[in-house]
Amino acid sequence: MGSYRGRHTELVSVYVPSGYNITEIINQLIQEKSTAMNIKSKTTRKNVLDALEKIIQHLRLFKKVPENGLVVFCGNVSQEEGKPDIKLWSFEPPEKLKTKIYWCDQIFVLEPLEEMIEEKEVYGLIVLDAREANIGLLKGKNIISLKHFESTVPSKTVKGGMSQKRYDRIREDALHEFFKKVGENASQLFLEQKNLKGVIIGGPGPTKESFVQKDYLHYQLKKKILGIKDVSYTGEYGLEELVERSEDLLKESAISKERELLINFFNELKNNGKAVYGLEDTLKALEANAVEILLVSEEFDWVRVKLKCSQCNYLLEKNLPKKIASQQVCPKCKRNLSIEESKDLVDTLKERAEELGVKVEFISTTSKEGIQFKQISGIGALLKYKIEK
Repeated sequence: MGSYRGRHTELVSVYVPSGYNITEIINQLIQEKSTAMNIKSKTTRKNVLDALEKIIQHLRLFKKVPENGLVVFCGNVSQEEGKPDIKLWSFEPPEKLKTKIYWCDQIFVLEPLEEMIEEKEVYGLIVLDAREANIGLLKGKNIISLKHFESTVPSKTVKGGMSQKRYDRIREDALHEFFKKVGENASQLFLEQKNLKGVIIGGPGPTKESFVQKDYLHYQLKKKILGIKDVSYTGEYGLEELVERSEDLLKESAISKERELLINFFNELKNNGKAVYGLEDTLKALEANAVEILLVSEEFDWVRVKLKCSQCNYLLEKNLPKKIASQQVCPKCKRNLSIEESKDLVDTLKERAEELGVKVEFISTTSKEGIQFKQISGIGALLKYKIEK
């Protein structure tokens, strides 16, 4: 929605709180129509009035406000002056809506929704040794690398005839300055995260324990350290390995639950049990109401398209990956088919699953299991019972 921008202040946002009287909202919008009659610009006035009327008619379809409330966006999204294109979007928010909003502007009001979908589960990650360090975050299922540091700490080997004690002191001072730099940056980055649940630290050597024992991290963060883990790498691979090795610390986190779900899914597939994969078999299982959990990769990009040949009017409706949907050729006259209509299959699958009361899990590609799931089609299901293919 954030990509839409009105040519004038003619995009209307309506937020209806959970438990609110739908009739009161309709009456308020009828009053707003009277106010909109005073808009000086004839074009803007007409577009705002049309948007308000469209919202009012849409709200009349509801007997009551949905459980979590209702959000409606409507307005002229045409970028061509004099050719209006009034579009309406309506949906129930993911959490209970407490704010009532009516606003008319050049953009839709998105802040209350953005706050709802903001990741509630964040962990700070640090992997380091004497050579380098990486600071990152685990946000939900996503591992985000924030900063990388190379150290100037000399190796343990004494050079140039320098005494061992003097060399060790120089090395210790350099390591202290390096850890201080890492700690200050990590503290700044982690304290900015209002939903930070904990911090995990790892590395391939014993220096990580020294980093934790001394006051390199802000005192508020030291209280949030969940554990220290041995990992083989630093850098981005180190962050991924740190998350993998911290399942005991992250057992309630989204990424651990997802990995457990996928391990179960792959075990069922391996044993020819209660699981299917691939679009065709998954759709069959869904229509047979045999699906317990529908699994969809976040990178699943198939669409349901209606295609037409401009030469012979040949029509085709088909499920295809989005990247090849526009490359289909008419079997009769060998011309490229034009896309008449396209809809993301994810939306269709989600709607059908909700009708059947089936749970839908979107699978990230931040774990090895998630990448493997994407590679075997990016769609599958755990079943209520084994079905014959």
